[in-house]
Amino acid sequence: MTEKKGYAGNGFVHVKNPHLALMDEDILYHLDLGTKTHNLPAMFGDIKFVCVGGSANRMKAFAQFMHKELGFEGDGKDVKDICAGTDRYSMYKVGPVLSVSHGMGIPSISIMLHELIKLLHHAKCRGVTIIRIGTSGGLGIEPGSVVITDTALDSFFKPQFEQIILDNVVVRSTELDKDLAEELLNCSKEIHDFPTMIGHTMCTYDFYEGQGRLDGALCSFSSEKKLEYLKRAYNAGVRNIEMESTVFAAMCGLCGLKAAVVCVTLLNRLEGDQITIPHEVLLEYQQRPQQLISIFIKKRLGLHNQNNLLDNAFFLSN
Repeated sequence: MTEKKGYAGNGFVHVKNPHLALMDEDILYHLDLGTKTHNLPAMFGDIKFVCVGGSANRMKAFAQFMHKELGFEGDGKDVKDICAGTDRYSMYKVGPVLSVSHGMGIPSISIMLHELIKLLHHAKCRGVTIIRIGTSGGLGIEPGSVVITDTALDSFFKPQFEQIILDNVVVRSTELDKDLAEELLNCSKEIHDFPTMIGHTMCTYDFYEGQGRLDGALCSFSSEKKLEYLKRAYNAGVRNIEMESTVFAAMCGLCGLKAAVVCVTLLNRLEGDQITIPHEVLLEYQQRPQQLISIFIKKRLGLHNQNNLLDNAFFLSN
């Protein structure tokens, strides 16, 4: 069975679950939020941009970075974790920007997305853009390159995500918003420190065997078989590999959210398996998607290249 994308013509976040309307209360357990315990429209109704990433520390750092980029007062170091009551995910709000961690892999990001999308729905958010920022393994490209995903592929190079529901396999599309990808690529032209490109992203279920690594605790294939598989992936248009993009694209598409995936590559998988770059270089690489998304958000808000950011931040907060 194949599910089609859903779009809400009024700009609200769409949920495809008739049971939600019958519930007296919706507890977003893993976010430590709920429709009766929190005033979600008051807390989140102004959100226009949602950025998600695997690491809690990285998403806190992104929130602090956006605090500075949007011109808010202070250094942002005291930004509050809205999900502090749970140790599953972290969430930070900076004006119209929400920064959320999703953990590692398809199951973890899937749980977070279910509750995040319901949160945006309950908060009556409109015109939301959601972007996953993260790290990945590159394929035939220079380490440190940033890849904007046009389509997420599974391990068979198919643009689909297979969700097992009860005892049925449901196939969902993994295409992302093409116009958004082009808009992000145009924003990257203002950054000359690293290459940025649009390409396919392959999403796997694990870091080792699923990505053809030879250095895991288990390995049942040769180095020749590994290279042959990765070269086929490259020929299919894959430019990077990670572990979340298919379910992210599928869920966002079904709920009518304009979505993008922007990941930096930490190595070229055609040349090796282990990440050997120095820690300080790794930290700089991780900041590259954040720099690109900052330009995108500021352009959307009309703040880019304006000198008086404080006045604009005041306007946004009132």
